[in-house]
Amino acid sequence: MSEEQLAALLAKLKDDAGLQEKLKGAADLDAVLAIAKDAGFVISKAVWLKFQAQQTIELSDEELEGISGGLVYLSTHLTCGRNSVLTCGRNLKP
Repeated sequence: MSEEQLAALLAKLKDDAGLQEKLKGAADLDAVLAIAKDAGFVISKAVWLKFQAQQTIELSDEELEGISGGLVYLSTHLTCGRNSVLTCGRNLKP
């Protein structure tokens, strides 16, 4: 059920700038999961971490080069402090 909840949260994030901003301000994974729960989504740490790992694995060579060179444009990424907690999409700018 948690994976379905994550999919529903990701769908909601596409249209909910307020929820995106709340997640951007989260200090850590526990805070992210609490914000998600407040929004009506129950997601386990394991499902969240699996999602993050899959997003990392799916980066293209171009995206990996951009990250190492500091060229990743993060407007479509939600971040938590210094750690990326959710990737909703990727958008590279030269």
